[in-house]
Amino acid sequence: MKRILIVGAGGQIGSELTTYLRKIYGDANVVATDVRECKALAEQGPFEVLDALDANAMASVVSRYGIDTIFNLVALLSAVGEKNPQLAWKVNIGALTNSLEVARERKCAVFTPSSIGAFGPSSPKDKTPQDTVMRPTTMYGVCKVTGELMSDYYHSRFGVDTRSVRFPGLISNVTLPGGGTTDYAVEIYYEAIRSGRFTCPVPSDVYMDMMYMPDALRACVELMEADPAKLVHRNSFNIASMSFTPEVICAEIRKRLPDFTMDYDVDPVKKAIAESWPNSLDDTCAREEWGWKPEWDLSRMTDDMLEHIRQKLALA
Repeated sequence: MKRILIVGAGGQIGSELTTYLRKIYGDANVVATDVRECKALAEQGPFEVLDALDANAMASVVSRYGIDTIFNLVALLSAVGEKNPQLAWKVNIGALTNSLEVARERKCAVFTPSSIGAFGPSSPKDKTPQDTVMRPTTMYGVCKVTGELMSDYYHSRFGVDTRSVRFPGLISNVTLPGGGTTDYAVEIYYEAIRSGRFTCPVPSDVYMDMMYMPDALRACVELMEADPAKLVHRNSFNIASMSFTPEVICAEIRKRLPDFTMDYDVDPVKKAIAESWPNSLDDTCAREEWGWKPEWDLSRMTDDMLEHIRQKLALA
């Protein structure tokens, strides 16, 4: 990667990935785009307002900046997607199709994240294999499976260098999530500091794979820099870090904040989505093919989250 375009840079992943990539490759070599202006990203380096559904506009940006790698991060997340599945398909697949087609025409590599949401109730729940049945029951999941298949197609049919990981739920102290089923695992930390109590929207006993954002960002770079000759798979790699229930994360917070309390007001949509997803992923292929290894566990992440949120809220 030398000249990078990030489509959807204003979202939870993009806002942090842009800064992360600029530190590695240089501010001028990472072009951030979003459908609306992001002043913080524009102050760091190149920024363009771009509608990812406008293929001509995307091609123009790629041409003007000499882009060789596209990170397509545009997506409506799981819970939001269920409220408007037609819009979710239009946005998620439209941005993907344009990214792949522009990459084919301009000889770019493409990274498009997939998700644990690509699996469904009929997938094995524990240590879900890299290659297994994928029958998701959400539009978000349908889009992710479609994205994996389309990306593999563009690689096999047109030679586009497509690569992807299946992200677990992502936890960050920088940018708040935007309508995902795993959002509770971010919100719980903020409320632990703000009020000392949290009302959880997912059931107490549902395990879901999670990952701290620093590991997720590192995974993106490591995969895109990996030797293509070693990649048996491409779209998309299971990657894993930690798996827990709301009760487990609550107990971890109580080790630091003994008076913290949590109750439940279960959202039926999020409940159905959470229960359809894997409890944990088997990431053996990522470890073997490009050396994936997580650095953060629940205990270390909890210390870091609470410390940064305290600082953030004190400055607000």
